[in-house]
Formats: sequence, C-alpha cells, structure tokens
Amino acid sequence: MNAIPIDFRLSNQACLLSVPILLTLVGFSVFWFISKDSGIKRRFYEESDTNLDNTNHIFFTKVVGFLSMGLIPLVIMLVLFPNTDLAYYGFTIIPETSMLSLLWIVLLSVAVIPLAYFSAKKPKNLLNYPQIRTREWSRRTFYLNLFGWFIYLVGYEVLFRGTLLFPIYQLVGLWPAIAINVALYAATHIPKGIEETIGAVPLGIVLCILTLQTGTLWIAIFVHVALAWTNSLTALKFHPDIHYNSRKKDV
Repeated sequence: MNAIPIDFRLSNQACLLSVPILLTLVGFSVFWFISKDSGIKRRFYEESDTNLDNTNHIFFTKVVGFLSMGLIPLVIMLVLFPNTDLAYYGFTIIPETSMLSLLWIVLLSVAVIPLAYFSAKKPKNLLNYPQIRTREWSRRTFYLNLFGWFIYLVGYEVLFRGTLLFPIYQLVGLWPAIAINVALYAATHIPKGIEETIGAVPLGIVLCILTLQTGTLWIAIFVHVALAWTNSLTALKFHPDIHYNSRKKDV
C-alpha cells in the first residue's frame, strides 16, 4: 500500500504566506462569535432594561473587533517575524506618497459619502442600521457610536490591508494577493446581505491597490470610516423609531 509523498517542511516563506490567512480567519471568527454570543449579550441586558444596555453591548463588540482583528494579529506577526515592523504593514508615513494618499482620501470620500447617504435611507438598510438600536440617543450614545466605528475599522483595515495584504503581496505578487484579500474581505460581508457582499469586491480591489501604491493604511482607514459614519448617521436621521436627543441624560 503506497501513498504519494508530501513535503511537510515549513519554510519561512510558507509561514509568511499561511499565518496571515489563518489569523484573518481566526480574528474575524472570534469577533463574530463573541458579538453574537447570547450569554455575553445577557450580561449587558440582565441587570437593567434601559436602552443604554444596547449601546454598551455594541461598543463592546467594536472593541473586541479592534483587538481580535487588528491589534492581536499584528502583534503575533511582529513576534513571529521579527524582521518586519509597523512600517512593513503600512503603519507609517511616507513623505513621497503623502500627497497621493491625501488626494485619494478626498476623492474617494467625495465618491462614497453620497452613495452611502442615499443607500442608507433605504428601508432594507434601516433594518440593520444604525447598529445601536437605542430609541433615543444621548450625546454619549452619539459619540460612542462614532468612536466605536473608528476603532473597529482601524482594526479591520490593519488586518485586511496590513497584516494580510503586504506579506502575501511580497511573496506571490499583486493579483494573487488581491484575489486572496478580496475573497476573504467579501466573505466577511456575507452576513450583511448580498448587496454589501458584492459591493465589497470593487471597494476591496481599489483599497488594496491604493494601499500598495502608497505603502500605507491611511486611505483604507479614513475612507472606510467616512463610509461607515455616513451610513450610521444617515440611518439615525431617517430611522422612524430612533432619534437623537442632545438633552437626554444617561442613567
């Protein structure tokens, strides 16, 4: 009885290719299952029935996303591959590409903000957004929503356009790296529906290319934050059952 021989040796290049993919899978899975865990939800809701509990739970999930997808995978990569640093993963400022980054941040924001504004008003979108379902938002709720989205998307982009993109690009080239990146990126949008999943493909391709051209994460981070903030605040404005009250006092 014979078997086809397999080479089980693990080279440094194979690790640099495999580890980011596995970290992406594990990082997003940890975030997803913690954010949906019914036992964790009960801890935020069991002691009080006030609307504030929803705010706290959603903000908690954003922090979890920042840690599980952003900070922890990045630290693991820095420890496993000490020849890399923050600049290698796009956390840097490159004077030569700074103006290009600023230009694309402005151009893409001008393009995506109106699209997000008009799509956010659709009844289908209002079923899911804003994620904080508190009927009456206070100032605390308003700013926690903005800050939560910001730190979550920093972690999200550090993972997809940093930890995942740069090592694979260095090893296999542009289009295989983009294919792997966009496939995983779009897959994380499947729970949000077909429209967001399809929309993630062209956006993911553009963000990957611009990230590699500038060598930094800033375009991806700021454009994604602009998109999320516009969607969230537009949904707040047009949702029939959720309103902002700056005079509301949190209990």
